[in-house]
Amino acid sequence: MNKPALAAIPVFKLYGESLEWPTPDLLHCESISQRSREHQWEIKPHRHADLGQLLFVFRGQAELEVEGQRTLLDEPMIQVLPPLSVHGFRFSEDVEGYVVTLAAPLLSHLQAQLGRSENTLATSCSYPAREDAQYLNGLFSALQDEYQGQQPAREMIMHALVSMIVVWIGRQALQRSSSSQRPQRAREYFNGFIQLVEAHYREHVKVEDLAHKLGISVSHLNGTCRELAGQPALQIMHERQLLEAKRLLTYTGMTIYEISDDLGFSDPTNFTRLFRRREGISPKVFRDRLKADQAGEPGALPLT
Repeated sequence: MNKPALAAIPVFKLYGESLEWPTPDLLHCESISQRSREHQWEIKPHRHADLGQLLFVFRGQAELEVEGQRTLLDEPMIQVLPPLSVHGFRFSEDVEGYVVTLAAPLLSHLQAQLGRSENTLATSCSYPAREDAQYLNGLFSALQDEYQGQQPAREMIMHALVSMIVVWIGRQALQRSSSSQRPQRAREYFNGFIQLVEAHYREHVKVEDLAHKLGISVSHLNGTCRELAGQPALQIMHERQLLEAKRLLTYTGMTIYEISDDLGFSDPTNFTRLFRRREGISPKVFRDRLKADQAGEPGALPLT
């Protein structure tokens, strides 16, 4: 059968905009309240085809949904949202902060300037501001002032300011990576395993087969997974299947049978059993609860 399209998930340039890209610049900067107030402080799940975003929450709260996973941001923090990530927001009315949207060419340029192998701007991740909250708020505020103004060398200043923000993010990512660093060989095995899971999670391959592809034993693979992810290899494979199942249940109208078939289960009963064992509820109840939660919410804006 054909792989499910994500056509049901809105793909906006900017949420609610009718223009293809409402600025001649490679970036767009606005306060959180500027757009979210118009939509009753909620931006429904959507994605951007060729735009990345940096969300900076300075004060107030933001409930962030990325790929069906919800997180409460209740302290100063920067959230990186790469292109095509499905995301939505719900803000408190006292929220203060900014959203910077970066066009793909500028994203690539900034990532190249970081000079790191890890693609920091291509990974959805949050970075607490802590003692740098005021410093970051100053950078974002200055960026918005330049964006809204028409001073000489405006583009140069904007790119300098966004570069400073991205450097801060890159340093935080490097510090986080260094503090959790494990022996290089173990990390290479683990990263290789994750890549194999991503490529084959619909095929229900055996853990033994993936360990063989990596050139290590099953016990070695399980030990590495427990050390670096806190769970054995099979559980990681199941988690990836469940993530895809929840995305399809949330964002498409596929039946339980169709989802089970798409994820490679020979029998929908086996899919339902795994889902219930890991989530505590059946796929149908999961979808019904989502519908109930959304029943009283204002409708999403039509695509323009």
